[in-house]
Amino acid sequence: MDEVIRVRDLMNDNPVMIGRKASVLDATKEMKSERVGSIIITDNGKPIGVLTESDILRKIVAEEKNAAKISVDEVMSSPPITIDADATIQEAVRIMGKNKIRRLPVVKNGKLVGMITERDILQASPFLMDIMEEWAEIAKERISYRRGKKYYSGKCEECGMLSDHLIEVNGRLLCESCAENLR
Repeated sequence: MDEVIRVRDLMNDNPVMIGRKASVLDATKEMKSERVGSIIITDNGKPIGVLTESDILRKIVAEEKNAAKISVDEVMSSPPITIDADATIQEAVRIMGKNKIRRLPVVKNGKLVGMITERDILQASPFLMDIMEEWAEIAKERISYRRGKKYYSGKCEECGMLSDHLIEVNGRLLCESCAENLR
C-alpha cells in the first residue's frame, strides 16, 4: 500500500515571518540572518502576504527606492497562495507548478503553521523525482481517451507537472490547468 506524504511531514514548522508594518530593510535583515529567500507577512497569526528576494530586487532595488522607508505591505505579494497542512505533497507540487512559485505558506484553520518549499520536497525525495521524470519521458507517447478527449501522459511543457491528463495545445503538451489558463 502506498503511503501518502502530507505537507506537514516535510514543512518547516518555524517559518520566518514579520508584521505588515515592518520596513523592507528590516525584512531583508531578517531574511539574511535566517538565511532564507522569503519572509511571510502576518497579521494576528494569519499570512497576508509573502516578500521574496525577487520582490525586493524588482520593486525596491531596480526602482531605487529606500528600503528603510517602505513597509513590507506595500510591496509584498498578496494574497499569499497557501496550502493546508493536511494536503498531500502532490497537491503542493501541483499548486507550485500552476502558480510558478517555489514556496508555500502552510496553514491550519487559517493560521500560519509552517512553510514548504520546492527544496524541502526535492531534498526529501530526490530519487523519487528522478524516477518520476524518467517515467514521464517513457510514458510521453502513451495516449488515453476519456469522455471523447485525447489525453497524453508525461510532463506539462508549461509548468513541469507530471500528469496522465495532458492536452495538446498548439503543438505543446499541457496539463489541464495550464491549457485552461491559455484560453
